[in-house]
Amino acid sequence: MAERPPATRDPQLLKGVLPMLVLALLREQDSYGYELVTRLRDSGLTDVSTGSVYPVLTRLERDGHLASYLVPSAQGPARKYYTPTDAGLTHLSVQRRSWQQLGDVVAVVLTPGPRRARPAPEARP
Repeated sequence: MAERPPATRDPQLLKGVLPMLVLALLREQDSYGYELVTRLRDSGLTDVSTGSVYPVLTRLERDGHLASYLVPSAQGPARKYYTPTDAGLTHLSVQRRSWQQLGDVVAVVLTPGPRRARPAPEARP
């Protein structure tokens, strides 16, 4: 079976869902920034960059959705691990419901239906 080329994504779509995905992955396991990038890539977002993830981490922490702590590393400086706060988990739950509702609407609109003819314009007197 031939390997498929990576899908081209609209960066704006990823930008809109990245905070939710970051929170979802951190709900499963605390991670440091680059590890999180790797986890996102392993999940299929092969084109996600560190330059897009670190600002999301900073914003989520500033908004109180994440907390961080340092862990010494044998390979260099201490790593900053992120973990979701209770507010972050609540935010994730709200975001998840909103995403599912939006996905339901998008699926309905994108499902092809029968094409209807446009009514003919009325003749003017």
